[in-house]
Amino acid sequence: MAPQLTALIMAAGQGTRMKSALPKVLHPVCGVPMVHWVVAAARAAGADRVVCVTRPGDGVAEHLPEGVESAPQHEGEGTGSAVLAAREALEQSETVVVLSGDVPLVSAETVEGLVSKHRDENATATLLTTDELDPTAYGRIVRDDDGSVKEIVETKYTEGVPAEVLAIREINIGTYAFNGPELVRALDAVGETDGERYLTGVFPIMRERGLTVVPFKTGDTLGAMGVNNRADLMEVTRHAQRRVLARLARDGVTFTAPESVDIHATVEIGDDTTVGAGVTLRGQTKIGARCDVGPGTTMTDAELGDGVTLLHSVLVECRVADGATVGPFAYLRPEADVRDGAKIGTFVEVKKSIIGPGAKVPHLSYIGDADVGEKANVGGGAITANYHRGVKNRTRIGKDARTGVHNSFVAPVSVGDSAYTAAGSVITNDVPDGALGVSRAPQKNIEGYRQRIDQEQQDR
Repeated sequence: MAPQLTALIMAAGQGTRMKSALPKVLHPVCGVPMVHWVVAAARAAGADRVVCVTRPGDGVAEHLPEGVESAPQHEGEGTGSAVLAAREALEQSETVVVLSGDVPLVSAETVEGLVSKHRDENATATLLTTDELDPTAYGRIVRDDDGSVKEIVETKYTEGVPAEVLAIREINIGTYAFNGPELVRALDAVGETDGERYLTGVFPIMRERGLTVVPFKTGDTLGAMGVNNRADLMEVTRHAQRRVLARLARDGVTFTAPESVDIHATVEIGDDTTVGAGVTLRGQTKIGARCDVGPGTTMTDAELGDGVTLLHSVLVECRVADGATVGPFAYLRPEADVRDGAKIGTFVEVKKSIIGPGAKVPHLSYIGDADVGEKANVGGGAITANYHRGVKNRTRIGKDARTGVHNSFVAPVSVGDSAYTAAGSVITNDVPDGALGVSRAPQKNIEGYRQRIDQEQQDR
């Protein structure tokens, strides 16, 4: 049984005006390749099958979402030849919606409306149109008396175009619904123009065959916004970012300065969370409820629990549990695991370490490859010396331990539960539970030192 709806996405081509080795449709919009936005819209509109036309070797086929088929275009130029690359899928599909991989803002609602119109009219072809854009350089829709599409008149060059056609504001956007087998039959009859076979060549053929071609007018002009260069990409990203923020805001997130944030479409944020100015949230970042994030924070593939306070910090591939506080100016690197109610303070860097529930690392420290126990307190200026002769070892600071300021812990080393270490100590041996570890040179005072210095300066 053929799928009820097939989405055919034209994703072939390198996009030379992007001035990039990356294929155009793989350029990210809010962290997601633009062709993935089109796939998501098609699926949300009910497409049972999604097929992307790609060029062999361009890298697009290898980066399509799971379940999306690739139809390699081995020959021919032009939109018509691209569509024919998916001949088998077209012949198997009663309804096909044709979308462009470089038009990422097309919405599911618009695609649904187009398909609904197509089916209601029992049409062979349905064109998405609008009269809310500047019609210059677009194909104008000339309607027949019954409202169907009589012809599309290209008006990029206006010489010889009748005034009554130039007065038409309804234009062809370039998104279509077709009967699949009829589309193939019409494309086979389309000739080449300057070496290219154009998809729009099917409409006069369908009309001549007595088939129904109708328009579906939309006010969704963002669905016509294609990307051909970096300036276009910038503009599309601006609109896409507003969509992302609006969705999150409707889900209960507060943005204090929405124009200053950069949030990927893949980010998840819980309700009653506030996101401040200058925040960047990337990748698979997940933030719980009732958090206070920012200002000036960047998170990449990181996770926050509920009720976390985080400001002016950088988090990468790490986890912060419920009720913890981080920052300002902290750096949590991959595999940092900050447990419930813990505190990571100012200018603290944590890497591949567990900071236990209620533990505190308040300021000016590097904690790498370490396990800090529940309710321990790590004094300012702590360093875990975890790397020696190509080998990394772990430091253990026990439950309820108290370490002094300016301590260095030379791994592998363990500070026991409820133990203390003295200020300025270099801890190279294990400290037993409840003990005080001291490792520093005895203090020596040199009497009259200032007087001696002053005298030396006078004698120069």
